[in-house]
Amino acid sequence: MAKLLKLLGIGLELTIAILIARPAWCLPPPEDLPEEVLRTEIIIEARSPLDGKPMSPAEYAQLQDAIAQRSIPPGLDPQIRE
Repeated sequence: MAKLLKLLGIGLELTIAILIARPAWCLPPPEDLPEEVLRTEIIIEARSPLDGKPMSPAEYAQLQDAIAQRSIPPGLDPQIRE
């Protein structure tokens, strides 16, 4: 009889816990944007690949063109190459 009462007590506790528990506990907060939305955002700020300073998109495009038009390839230390 004691086992039966103990099982009923545990069952009752689980039932109450399930009924009282909020069903959305596992959801992210509403202000958290999904990755799919973040991937479609247009990035309008840029940083210089040379020194990391903030720059406008136009300045970034000019810098990328200047880097692409360099006649001398960037040097690489021979020890790093190996």
